[in-house]
Amino acid sequence: MDQFQPNTRFSIFPPAIKYLLIANAIVFLATKSIFTGVWTPLGAVIAENFALWSIGNGFMPWQLFSYMFLHADMGHLFFNLLALWIFGQSIEHLWGTRRFITYYMLTGVGAAIIHMLVSGYFTYTIGASGAVFGILLAFGMMFPNQYIILLFPPIPIKAKYFVGIYGGIELLSGLTRPDSGVAHFAHLGGLVVGFILIKYWKIKRPAL
Repeated sequence: MDQFQPNTRFSIFPPAIKYLLIANAIVFLATKSIFTGVWTPLGAVIAENFALWSIGNGFMPWQLFSYMFLHADMGHLFFNLLALWIFGQSIEHLWGTRRFITYYMLTGVGAAIIHMLVSGYFTYTIGASGAVFGILLAFGMMFPNQYIILLFPPIPIKAKYFVGIYGGIELLSGLTRPDSGVAHFAHLGGLVVGFILIKYWKIKRPAL
């Protein structure tokens, strides 16, 4: 019997997503000034110990997890959590809370490792984007033909094409703009690790 069971009752704020939203918001309020985006005194200490630093420049193993709960500013936080909420609801309902949170954490850790292997030296990395890209990949694989309405431009596109195009943009950006300040290979890492996990767990898309 599979230890991971789907949630039988749909909620727009299923347990894992709800607590991830709360945890990220609390950490942000404790570490950043809402209006300026500057680290608070406590935030500076937390960033020094819990952001993802490069090996030889302050790296510690727990940072592979903790960096996911730190964000640079309100925009960074808002768009990560918005994407997590939009795309994660259906995935958590389909897979169940335990599998969802396991997947989320593993894609975040995998994204960090791939970022470190590919990017080499960097100051530090923060944000849930790697794990969120893993969730985006899961949505594209589980609901490939579901339409997504883009913000810019406001046109509908199937999830499978959206994920493919977004992944291509991230790869191109990572190769051509390595100093952009965006961890493109962490985003790609979330996609790659997510794909591997879904195949390893042999998760099939639902019959619609």
